[in-house]
Amino acid sequence: MFSRDNWKEIFETIQKNKLRTFLSGFTVALGILIFVVLFGFGNGLKNTFSKFFEDDAQNIITLFPGQTSKPYKGYKSGRRIEFDNSDLEDIKTNFPIFLEYITPRISRNGLVKYKNESNNYSTRAVAPSHQIAEKTIIMKGRYLNVKDVKEKSKTAVIGRLVEKDLFGAKNAMGEYIDIGGSAFKVIGVYQDEGGDDEERRIYIPYTTRQLIEKNTDKIDQIIVAFRPELGYAGALALDKGLTEFIKNKKFINPNDQNGLYVRNVAEGLKQTQQMAFVLQMIVGFVAIGTIIAGIIGISNIMVFVVKERTKELGIRKALGATPKAVIGTILLESVFITTVFGFIGMIIGIAILNSMGDKLKDRFITDPYIDMPIAIGATVLLIVFGAIAGYIPAKRAARIKPIVALRDE
Repeated sequence: MFSRDNWKEIFETIQKNKLRTFLSGFTVALGILIFVVLFGFGNGLKNTFSKFFEDDAQNIITLFPGQTSKPYKGYKSGRRIEFDNSDLEDIKTNFPIFLEYITPRISRNGLVKYKNESNNYSTRAVAPSHQIAEKTIIMKGRYLNVKDVKEKSKTAVIGRLVEKDLFGAKNAMGEYIDIGGSAFKVIGVYQDEGGDDEERRIYIPYTTRQLIEKNTDKIDQIIVAFRPELGYAGALALDKGLTEFIKNKKFINPNDQNGLYVRNVAEGLKQTQQMAFVLQMIVGFVAIGTIIAGIIGISNIMVFVVKERTKELGIRKALGATPKAVIGTILLESVFITTVFGFIGMIIGIAILNSMGDKLKDRFITDPYIDMPIAIGATVLLIVFGAIAGYIPAKRAARIKPIVALRDE
């Protein structure tokens, strides 16, 4: 079956039937190429959904105060809910086994100046643990620390693009910037994978912001990080516990959906991952359908090929070729063509995915890829079915009597 004469014959047959060989191989290559590209797009879609959550920590629950829509315990509807420093301490006291850290956030927008340069930036007043929540990467200096918060110091950590806008090529470290009429010393410069908006923010101690605003203790939002080992079930339990606790403390009707807003990243992430998985499965089924279409195409072509060579096979049998030899020749040719063109299609498909990068980011496909074992597995699967597609008609042809085959038109 694997003799030199067999291979010589196969190449001679391919040489004589270039169009037939090309059509057979093209069907195989196209099937694998489409499978690889579609499967890669499915992974790219999954990457896009994941990147929505990569910028921030994934064990975060954020509490936002709202405005009540229902009366409760003597309080009228339409009451504006406010958070304060005592809420931070109460959460720490009542949920110690759940908490990894907690940080407030006070957001303001305003004009920031440095000498003759100025621009409007978002300023966030936070605690040191906010760095973990936002995955802030320090490029120069340091982030805010406990001492800054305790002493209500006028220190600021600025984004990479803030430094570029206000300082140009100059190093911002140790310089003073004017934030809303108050001088702040730059103690750090950070970068953030969230993009330009994230890198055009300024962080200051939340106690400093409260001091500037007439020594208030009000805060805008509370960010609670739960222990990762608690998992999804623990996140939901903490979500429910925090909601009940805050509503009870602020006298919000338990059924009031507007008095308090809670955003649970863990829940949103799971839902998004499930959605991405479903979409990937749909794309995967389409890709598998392409493989099946390729298998059917190979089968049809091989039936035609064997039918075309019926007379030739009859002559072979008349000259003494055994059924096994007839089957082996056709089978080897089928496997050879399927293997060569299958791997060509696979390589082209992978090359297409590698060239994509983030070019399809606007179509929600980011860095599409396919794992090599999956690509090779699909190619081998098509080769196996290509062999089966060649074997069935070859076996049927091998059973034909030479005299019948020689009469075939």
